[in-house]
Amino acid sequence: MKGYGMIRVGEAGWLEHEKPVAGPLDAILRPLMVAPCSSDTHMMHGGSGPVEDRILGHEAVGEIVEVGNFVTKFKVGDVVVVPCTTPDWEAPGVQKKGGNNAHDYGTATSFKFLTQKDGVFAEYFSVNNADANLVLLPEGVSMEDALMTTDMMSTGMYGAEMANIQLGDTVVVFGIGPVGLMAVAGARALGAGRIIAIGTRPNCVELAKKYGATDIVSYKDGDVVEQILAIAGGQVEAAIIAGGNSSTMVQALQVVKANGTVSNVNYLDATDVYTIPTPLVFLGMGDVTIRGGFCPGGAVRIQKLLNLIKADRVHPGLMLNYKYEGFDKIPEAFDVMDKKPRDLIKPVVSIKW
Repeated sequence: MKGYGMIRVGEAGWLEHEKPVAGPLDAILRPLMVAPCSSDTHMMHGGSGPVEDRILGHEAVGEIVEVGNFVTKFKVGDVVVVPCTTPDWEAPGVQKKGGNNAHDYGTATSFKFLTQKDGVFAEYFSVNNADANLVLLPEGVSMEDALMTTDMMSTGMYGAEMANIQLGDTVVVFGIGPVGLMAVAGARALGAGRIIAIGTRPNCVELAKKYGATDIVSYKDGDVVEQILAIAGGQVEAAIIAGGNSSTMVQALQVVKANGTVSNVNYLDATDVYTIPTPLVFLGMGDVTIRGGFCPGGAVRIQKLLNLIKADRVHPGLMLNYKYEGFDKIPEAFDVMDKKPRDLIKPVVSIKW
């Protein structure tokens, strides 16, 4: 089969691989809609180490073409939503009480596309534990909206979930790319009062307001921390980091009050280092919780996100503003994700077979 991915670090192109075969619990799909992600381009540039000969892509809605002998919930021809995080549900990390299912056999090992096997930019791709990881595309939910639940919505809203938002809290969201926009939507859904979003791109600012941001802060208008403190009248209950770099953690700690929470869903580079002046955490005793996590996966979570869409609470498909048609357009969409023109929010490729 044909797929698009890493020939080697720094070089992307078409690859020829064997078509995957379904194990007893698995399903084989062909993609109907895919979206390149910064994680794909980051990996291509060596952000995950010297990977070679790997088909990329981890955001997809697909059609089932084969199921394993033990799969009972799905059949050939079903159109399904594929979470980017697909745990092995028998793994000890999933069975641990109170744990995030993203870590089935180790840190973030439930993220199997890219890191452990070929991704979804292929004529065919496999999904492990199909019954527990796939969700039928619901009637009344667009494929575009459904596609965004697989990673952007799940990750952004996980940022809001980790932030321990209470009714009426003031929340700051650093970065309003796709993940940050969904963090804004998640903060509103969880009952935040004031939501201060940090960003400059006009189309992202417009969407941030649509998703629930009450205030916008731009670094072009002066020191970000000073602006946040002035708007909020002091420190805030929670900050979600969905963009920036390791220094953004320092800004977040400056604006979060004692007993508050800093939640990070920003994918840092392996060379980044956190340097936190101890006065920002009251010499280590400021009772500020710092959390960073990989988005959970599985069918139950994706179904809940789809429920929000179906109830008209949020429409993440609005973020898809670079649209391509045809399997052969994946390289073009990948390239625009890599180069990130200023008006880009998220590219998408529709595929008809």
